[in-house]
Amino acid sequence: MLPPSRQTAEDEAQLQLKSFVDERGEGTVQEHFDLYRDPFRRGYAPSDGPRFQISDKKQDVEFPKREETLNLDLGTREKISKLYLAISHRIRHPHRIPLEHIHKLYCQLPEPRMLCLTWQWRGRLLKVMGTPPKRDMDSMLRYFALAADVKNAGLTLRRSQWNYAIAFATKYAARTTKHEMESALRLWRDMEKEAKIMGNDVTFNILFDVAAKSGNFGLADMLYQEMESRGIEFNRFHHVSLIHYFGLRLDSGGIRAAYKEMVDAGEMIDTIVLNCVISGLLRCGEEDAADATYQRMKNAHAQTCDMPRRDYMSNKVVNRVLMMFTKVGKSHPRLKESLQTTVQVIPDMHTYKLLVQHNALRVGSLAKVAQYLDEMKHLRIRVHPTIFLSLAKAFYLHGGFPGSEWSAQRLDGVLAALYEAKDSNRHGFRIESWLVIWTLRAVKKCSSNEAVNNTFDALSQRWDIHGDRLEFIHAILENILNDRDMKSLGRRNGEV
Repeated sequence: MLPPSRQTAEDEAQLQLKSFVDERGEGTVQEHFDLYRDPFRRGYAPSDGPRFQISDKKQDVEFPKREETLNLDLGTREKISKLYLAISHRIRHPHRIPLEHIHKLYCQLPEPRMLCLTWQWRGRLLKVMGTPPKRDMDSMLRYFALAADVKNAGLTLRRSQWNYAIAFATKYAARTTKHEMESALRLWRDMEKEAKIMGNDVTFNILFDVAAKSGNFGLADMLYQEMESRGIEFNRFHHVSLIHYFGLRLDSGGIRAAYKEMVDAGEMIDTIVLNCVISGLLRCGEEDAADATYQRMKNAHAQTCDMPRRDYMSNKVVNRVLMMFTKVGKSHPRLKESLQTTVQVIPDMHTYKLLVQHNALRVGSLAKVAQYLDEMKHLRIRVHPTIFLSLAKAFYLHGGFPGSEWSAQRLDGVLAALYEAKDSNRHGFRIESWLVIWTLRAVKKCSSNEAVNNTFDALSQRWDIHGDRLEFIHAILENILNDRDMKSLGRRNGEV
């Protein structure tokens, strides 16, 4: 048992973390779930679900060993050596070896290809192909082809490898729909019923996330119950997904309850967690509460040491470090406060993207947008093209009539900032199709055809658009100039 003085210090640290999000008697996460489960909103005892055992047999995983692989000729062995070398380089230097190159080397092997590889290299191949920088259609098809080869060779996929497949099925598209949800459920069923490998915490986090994002809250509720019945312990990712879930349900009390339980569970609170809270509060229409959380993050700037700026590589490393901090903090409570002080809780690009997008598009407050952009510049956070995309949409929505604060003169200032951002960072700042389209629409709405042509010329000297998209952009320009834009393309083009 901890001495009273140490216990008091820990309580104060938790209170400080909880102060980032205001409390309003929101209750517990369980109480919110019980309310949704009860059709009469009276509350009842949740049913006890089935319990399963996890199985991942060693004899299945560790086959084939070197002496059990196919008898291969010299040429094939040389191809395998090249494949092994490429995989090894990819693990050490992810940006130097493209996944397409590794897949091409693999396809040069004779059928059945998977039996040409030892079990260790099969695992490494599936790991690098299952964790691309971006999960898109091409990377998904490559991974599923490898999974099919594993199955056709009479081998089994490990639980982590099935989780990669489920993640691909849910995240290859820009938006999560019923189709992605059904694909994930089908893979989960195959994983547990056919492969006899039970889902773990990663599996359920992926499934819960896709159920919530697709709007199937009943399924999300069922998955939450299943996790509880299997005794799967919540980790950092589950807590963040739960905050996001209540945001999608427009339940600000649930957001606060989920955040409070994350703090009480001893998890590390960082910018990603607070961004999730801000996103949910904005979705619920609680702009003042979201801004209050942002102000507390901004005030923490001077008290927080610098951690790596998040990108594809550092993101995963930072998350692993935070989960390690949580484990250490739970095992050694007296270290918890010092560990939390090393975690970044200051606003980042995503924070400002959330705030600018909401205040520009939904609220239409140019003054508030200008405030956030000014503070963003003060914190030396480099502007992202999506910020300009939100501004262009806002000028299109709110400008174009006398007395509007979203005037042509202010739009000229935004365009000048856009050109400067591109000119000062030509490779890191990309001007792509939708930013060009919405900028042209905004100029047309707020100004004249002459201004549209001038803007088009200026953008054409800077944009990152090639191939068939150029013809598409010129067709859009013609439609905008002739007042046929939305009529010919349909309003679906605005949903980007």
